[in-house]
Amino acid sequence: MYMSTDEVRNSFLKFFEDKGHQIVESSSLVPHNDPTLLFTNAGMNQFKDCFLGLEKRAYTRATTAQRCVRAGGKHNDLENVGFTARHHTFFEMLGNFSFGDYFKEDAIAFAWEFLTQVLKLPADRLLVTVYETDDEAFDIWNKKVGVPADRIVRIGDKKGGKPYESDNFWQMGDTGPCGPCSEIFYDHGEHIWGGRPGTPEEDGDRFIEIWNNVFMQFNRHADGTMEPLPKPSVDTGMGIERISAIMQGVHSNYEIDVFQTLIKASADIIGYDDLSNQSLRVVADHIRSCAFLIVDGVMPSNEGRGYVLRRIIRRAVRHGNKLGAKGTFFHKLVGPLAEVMGSAGVELKKQQALVEKVLRIEEENFGRTLDRGMAILNEALDAVDGKVLDGETVFKLYDTYGFPADLTNDVAREKGFSIDEQGFEQAMEAQRQRAREAGQFGTDYNNSIKVDSATEFCGYSATQGNSNITALFVDGEEVESLSAGHHAIIVLDQTPFYAESGGQCGDTGVLKTDSGVFKVTDTQKLGSAIAHHGELVEGVIAKGDQVQAQVDEQRRLASSLNHSATHLLHAALRQVLGEHVAQKGSLVRAEGLRFDFSHLEAMTSDEIKQVERLVNAQIRRNHNIQTEIMDIEAAKAKGAMALFGEKYDDQVRVLSMGDFSTELCGGIHASNTGDIGLFKIISEGGIAAGIRRIEAVTGDVALDALEAQQAKFEEKLAESASKAKSLEKEIQVLKEKLAAQASASLTDQVKEIAGVKVLVAQLDGADNKALRGMVDELKNQLGSGIIMLGNVADDKVGLIAGVTKDLTGKVKAGELVNMVAQQVGGKGGGRPDMAQAGGSDASALPAALASANAWLEERL
Repeated sequence: MYMSTDEVRNSFLKFFEDKGHQIVESSSLVPHNDPTLLFTNAGMNQFKDCFLGLEKRAYTRATTAQRCVRAGGKHNDLENVGFTARHHTFFEMLGNFSFGDYFKEDAIAFAWEFLTQVLKLPADRLLVTVYETDDEAFDIWNKKVGVPADRIVRIGDKKGGKPYESDNFWQMGDTGPCGPCSEIFYDHGEHIWGGRPGTPEEDGDRFIEIWNNVFMQFNRHADGTMEPLPKPSVDTGMGIERISAIMQGVHSNYEIDVFQTLIKASADIIGYDDLSNQSLRVVADHIRSCAFLIVDGVMPSNEGRGYVLRRIIRRAVRHGNKLGAKGTFFHKLVGPLAEVMGSAGVELKKQQALVEKVLRIEEENFGRTLDRGMAILNEALDAVDGKVLDGETVFKLYDTYGFPADLTNDVAREKGFSIDEQGFEQAMEAQRQRAREAGQFGTDYNNSIKVDSATEFCGYSATQGNSNITALFVDGEEVESLSAGHHAIIVLDQTPFYAESGGQCGDTGVLKTDSGVFKVTDTQKLGSAIAHHGELVEGVIAKGDQVQAQVDEQRRLASSLNHSATHLLHAALRQVLGEHVAQKGSLVRAEGLRFDFSHLEAMTSDEIKQVERLVNAQIRRNHNIQTEIMDIEAAKAKGAMALFGEKYDDQVRVLSMGDFSTELCGGIHASNTGDIGLFKIISEGGIAAGIRRIEAVTGDVALDALEAQQAKFEEKLAESASKAKSLEKEIQVLKEKLAAQASASLTDQVKEIAGVKVLVAQLDGADNKALRGMVDELKNQLGSGIIMLGNVADDKVGLIAGVTKDLTGKVKAGELVNMVAQQVGGKGGGRPDMAQAGGSDASALPAALASANAWLEERL
C-alpha cells in the first residue's frame, strides 16, 4: 500500500491521538532550555524534564513528529550524508510517549498494531530485538503479540564493556532514568546483503531498524545500582524517512517522494541530467536542515549553531558547483521544499522569503572565496607527499577562506586523500587559547561582594524615599562607617534607585543622612541586594543610619523616555523589516538609546524613514503606557514578546503601549508615549553577522540633534553657494579667454567698405556674456573698424555691434544692431560704440547679417 510521507506522518499522529495521546507540536531545532544539546536530535528532547519528574503536564500520553538535526557535536552524520542510503542532517522522528501511564505491554501492542494493521506491513517481514535479560518484553512479543521466538533477538552487553552497555539498553546519562529497549526491524529481502541484528553482518542493508521502544524502568545511581522507578515511562521513535521508503516500495531513503521531488528540483535548477548523482542527494538533504534551522532562528555565523549551519550551506553549494551550477541556486529550493513537506511545512511557508534571502546572501558571500580556496586546496593536494593533507593547511583553509574541515575532507576524499584531523584540532585549540588569552580581563572586586540582606525596589512610582543602610563596602571589604572622600558601595533595605538591568543604566543621585552626603554615580544589582556606587562627598555615614534617597529626576526621566522608545522601535522594525526581527541587546541612557536586532542587510534610507514615522506616529497618539503583573503563560497568551534566552520568573511585568507594542519588561518607563516627544535615528550599521545596531535619541536631545543637523546643512549650503560663486567667476574668466582666442580667428573675415575695415560674422554656441570682451579684443586688433557679430545659443539669437570711436560720426552701433535685430524678431540698442540685442528667429540670422554689408555701404 503506497503512502506519501505526509500521509505516513498524519496517519501516525491520528492513530495515537485515537489511543488517547495528546498531539504535541514539534519543538524548535534549537533546544532553548537544554544547554547540553547543540540541536534537538531526538523526539524525547522536549519531554526530558517530564521523564526526570521535574515537569508535570496536563497529559500523560503524547505523540509528535519531531524535527531533528544531527550535524555537529556527538551526533554528527555530515560526512556520510549523500553517500549512504539512510544518513541525513535533517530527519523527522515519529514518537509516542508515556509519562508514568502505560508501559511495555501497551507500547509493544501499539507499535505492532500500527505497523501491521494501519500500514499493513506483512508480519513475516518484521523482526524484533529485546535486551538480553528482558524476559518480560520477550514474553509480550512472543506470547501476547504472537511473534515467533526465532524472530525475536536478544541483544546483550557489548564485549569488554560495562554492564548495561548495549544497543538495547538506553540511558539518559551516567545516572538517572534508563531502561531496556525493544527495536523493530524490517527485512528488505534476500536480494540485499546483510544479516540479522547481533550477527557479524548486521551492518548490511537487508534488516533496517524502523522503530525503537525505550522502556524507562530504572533510576541508575552513581555506584551503578539500579532502582526501579515508581512510575515507569515509555519513549519511542520511528524515523519517517525509513518507514516512508518501505511504504513507497523503495530501499533507499533518497528514493522516497520528499527526496525525489527535491533531487529533481535541484537538477532542474542546476541544469544537470543524471538524477542518480550523489551530489544531488547532498543538496536535497542539506536544503531541509538549512531551511528549518533558519526557521527556528539560527543564522549563519562563525561560531556555535550558526557555524554548523554555515558548514552545511557551504557543503551544499560546493556540491552544486561540482555539477556545474552557475550563480546562486541553493535558495531556489526553499519553495519546492515547503510544498513537499506538506503539514510539516506550514511554518516554512510563512517564513519562505526570509529563508530564501538568508541562503542567497550566504551563498553569494561564499562564492567570493570559493574559487581562491579551491585553488589553494588543489595546490596543496598536488604537493602532498603521501595520502594525508596536513592539519595546518586544513586550518588555514578554514581560518582564511571559510572552508570547514569536513568540506576540505570531502574534496580530499574525492581525490583519494584524507586529512590530518588531529593536526587540525591542535591548530584550532591553539587559536582558541589565543582568543581566551586576548579575552582575559581583571576581575571587578564587586563580583566578590556577598550581601545577605535583600533590597526592596520602590522606584516605579517614586524618585525619593527614606530607608536604612544595611551594609557598607570599600574595596570589596565590609566596613562599619565611611568618611569624606571614600569611594564605596552602600546597600539599603529599600530604594527608589533603579539598578542596571534589561539594558537600562542604573540611576544616579544623592543619599543624605543627618551627618553626611553620598553622591551615587551608578546603581547595580548584587544578587537580591541593590548596590549604590559612589563617593562620600561630605561628613560621615555609618551602617544603620537613616537615609533620604533622592534619584536624579531629570536623568531618570530622560532614560525612561529612551526605554519606552526602544519598545516602539522594536515593534516598528518588525512591521517594516519583517517578523524575523528580534532584539539582540540594548543600552538605554539619558543621552540616547542603542538597539541591536537581527536582520541580514543594511536598512535603506527609506526603511529608516518608515521606522521613524511609525514611532513618531505612536508618540503622537499618546498611548497610556500600562503595566500588569501576570503569570508567564497568561503574558504569552496576551501576545507579550519575550527576549530569546532570557530567564523569566513565573510572575512577569507586561508593558503595553496601545495595540502597537506588548513586551515583558521590568524597566522604568514614561507614563504616556506622548512624553517621549520626538524620536530620531542617528545611525544604523552592522555589528556582527546578521546583527544590526540603531542609535537614536528622544525628547530634547532629539531636538538638539535636529538643530545641529539643520545648522550643519545651512553651513554646507553656504559653503556650496560660495564655492558656486567662485566657480562662476572662474568659468567667466575662462569664457573670456576663449572669446579672445576666437576673436583672433575672425580677423581673417575682415573686409573693407569704402576704405573702412568691416567684420560681419556668425558664431554658434558662444557665450553671449563673453561677446563684449570679444568685440573689445577685435577693436584693439583692427585699430579702426566696424564689427557686427551674431550668435545662436539655446535656439536664441544674440547680437552685438562695435564701432571704433573715430567712426561713430558715420555709423552708430545702436542703429546697426537694431537694423539686424528687427530681421530676427527682436530689437536692441546701446551706445554709439557698443550695442547689443536679442532675437528669437535663429533661421533668419544669416540673411540679417548679410544685409549689414549693404546697410554699411550706404552710410560709408
